[in-house]
Amino acid sequence: MDRAKTSLSEGSIGSDFLQLDVREAPPGGLADWLAGQLRAAIADGRLPVGGRLPASRVLAAELCVSRGVVTEAYQRLIDDGHAAGRGRAGTVVVAAPVLPPDPVTARPSSLVITRSPGLQVFDEVRAAPARIDLTPGVPDLTAFPRAAWLRAERAVLDELEPAHFGYGDPGGAPSMRLAVSRWLARNRGIRVDPGQIIVVAGVAQALTLLGEVLRQHGLRSVAAEDPGSLGARQHLQHCGLATPPVPVDEDGVRVASLQAEAVLLTPAHQFPTGVVLGGERRRELMNWAAAGGIVLEDDYDAEHRYDRAPVPAVRSMLPDVCYMGSVSKLLAPALRVGWLLAPPRFFADLVAAKRFADLGNPVLAQLVLARLMETGELERQLRVVRTRHRRRRDAMIRAVASDLPGAVVHGAAAGLHLTITFDEDVDDVAVAAAALGEGVKVQPLSWHRQQPGRPGLVLGYAARTATEIAEGIAVLGRLVTS
Repeated sequence: MDRAKTSLSEGSIGSDFLQLDVREAPPGGLADWLAGQLRAAIADGRLPVGGRLPASRVLAAELCVSRGVVTEAYQRLIDDGHAAGRGRAGTVVVAAPVLPPDPVTARPSSLVITRSPGLQVFDEVRAAPARIDLTPGVPDLTAFPRAAWLRAERAVLDELEPAHFGYGDPGGAPSMRLAVSRWLARNRGIRVDPGQIIVVAGVAQALTLLGEVLRQHGLRSVAAEDPGSLGARQHLQHCGLATPPVPVDEDGVRVASLQAEAVLLTPAHQFPTGVVLGGERRRELMNWAAAGGIVLEDDYDAEHRYDRAPVPAVRSMLPDVCYMGSVSKLLAPALRVGWLLAPPRFFADLVAAKRFADLGNPVLAQLVLARLMETGELERQLRVVRTRHRRRRDAMIRAVASDLPGAVVHGAAAGLHLTITFDEDVDDVAVAAAALGEGVKVQPLSWHRQQPGRPGLVLGYAARTATEIAEGIAVLGRLVTS
């Protein structure tokens, strides 16, 4: 039983740290009470991630309890994954627990997951509290190569000239453009002069710049794969472009159905179905482009493959493609670094649009990333995450087979997500809304359709553990059955 070390007089009990007062503890439960107080302080931000807890001896003395009470409370935080012992550095907060939704401020899941998603839908989904996030498009963020990044950043800063801290080329730092050209040659079969590359803030900005410039050149629409990315369509529509649907089947986009002047494709790993644009369709696309069609290629998830051979980029065979890529799925979306290749007729206008958007990406991050590319660290990172992502994909496939036996799995050979489809009697929006209400985030497939089609769910697996994946799929299985 927990006991105070001494009999204490009124007014002598307590610590300035978090205003802790042991008189609030239930009899015989000092360690439980202290762990709960610390956990609550971490959750509400009074103890931030990275903050250090007082030495156990010091806090025990202030509270007038045995040191064992404090060390036991600290150990419970460590066991929960909220703190870590760092030797002489003491016990440090490393993660905050997920708070339950505030019943006053949290939006009901039925208002977040709706049949007609608005422009802010992805922001609202990201902000919605959940125990298990299975939304697509996020890699394993815990695998970010912090040590390699810090080494590269120190090396870059040691070599950096004062002039590099000024305004840079809006098209990108020369060393970054060179590194990207070599990366694309090695990994995507694309030969491009560094001067033809524009460094952008991810594929999202590339789409916005292309949308603006294509409108300047008289285009009024860009065909979009159906099903295809809702987010990509929103970016183009924000630029005033229509996005008429073009069907996708097991061989990719149906080129023969193209009626627009331009088309946005994800040929290496189609989002959300995961199919690859087949050889015959690629030949049809080349003929369509030769007749004046404009191809926008989002090289989505191209590097994440598990059970199939590499798929060349369309840009490697068709030089006039507007090609987009980024490190969001390989390192982290927060870096906001990507690249855009465009034919000469659009290039100058795209650089101008980039200049007036933000004067160019931050140079330091470009130089660090360029060093990671040139030293081989980025390839090493890809090998690490590919192995981890494969294990999590396998865990999701097993869970779907167990808890959603009627679902059909699509796109398992590559990428960071699976798409599953159901019979027509399943309401995927209702399932996704109900799942969010139980703390599991997924996206309904119908969000990514413009034309009617089979209902389903788009499920990301890269950022979750096998245990979390199994738990999340079990929730979905119960909801679909009911």
